This record gives sequence, structure tokens and C-alpha cells, in this order.
Amino acid sequence: MQILAFDFGTQYIGVAVGQTITGTSSPLTIINVAQEGEEIWNTIKDLIHEWKPDQLLVGNPLNMDGTPSDMMKKVDPFFQKLQIISNVPCELVDERLTSFEAKQLAQVNANDGRIDDLAAKIFLDNWIEHHVNSN
Repeated sequence: MQILAFDFGTQYIGVAVGQTITGTSSPLTIINVAQEGEEIWNTIKDLIHEWKPDQLLVGNPLNMDGTPSDMMKKVDPFFQKLQIISNVPCELVDERLTSFEAKQLAQVNANDGRIDDLAAKIFLDNWIEHHVNSN
């Protein structure tokens, strides 16, 4: 199964790609949200067309106690539109502490200090591990 993961943020959307067959993933790209709305969606459509994923994941910004964070108000419309434009199964995935972990792993990132794609890779890895081991 081919998977694309999206770490939605108000400034950047990190994207990672992975496969359940190999159990591997990689940071893919970082989309600057400062672009025009349709330009962002065209970039996402291009990624979906290029990678032909079987599953899309979107980071679910939960508080440490498991309740939805205020950021969910911005993630939910993104998630809903992604479902509509992609015709690919979409799932919200717990992303707690992924940015923190990504910062520790990256220390100096090649993407001008951005760690959004690495954060997407981390929750994608967690998803793959859970789904590969539970099947």
C-alpha cells in the first residue's frame, strides 16, 4: 500500500510518502501555505496523481490529554477537502510530539530549518508500524 501523509500547519504543510510492503517512508516535500489556495490544492492534486496513494493520512493535532486542540478547527476543513478532491481513503492520525521528535532528529534540516515533512514521516512510520504489525 502506498501512503501520503500530510502534517498541516498554518504556514507549511509537510508531506511524506511511505509503503506498507517495505515498511519504509521518506520526507517528500514542504508546501508553503502562503501560496494562493488553489495553488496549494493543485500541488496536492499533483502529488496524489504522481504517487497514486492507496491511503492518505493527516496529522490530528490532539492535546496531550487526547482532546482536540484549537488547531483542529483549521485541520478539519483541510481534511474534508482532501477527502473530496482525492477520492482516496483519508484518516486522521495522532501527531502528538511528532514536531518535537522531528526537531530532535533533524537538528539542522536542509529545508531552511523546516521539519514539517519529517514530522509527517514520523506519524506515517507510527501508522505503518501499527498497521503492518496488527495485520
